[in-house]
Amino acid sequence: MDNLPDDQPSSQADQKPCRSCGKPIDPSDPCYPFCSDRCRLVDLGAWFNESYRVSRPLDEVDELD
Repeated sequence: MDNLPDDQPSSQADQKPCRSCGKPIDPSDPCYPFCSDRCRLVDLGAWFNESYRVSRPLDEVDELD
């Protein structure tokens, strides 16, 4: 368990890449899993423009009651 004070950044091993630009980001960042609001909006725009697709057809278990 890390005993780092709150003001110290976490180690490089704890960081994950931003889902939009790939920049390393700490999981405790408020924008996680993105590095900024801009990257969050870029990702949202990709969904709106149908750049992303659902990988399989919906099954009965996927549908809500």
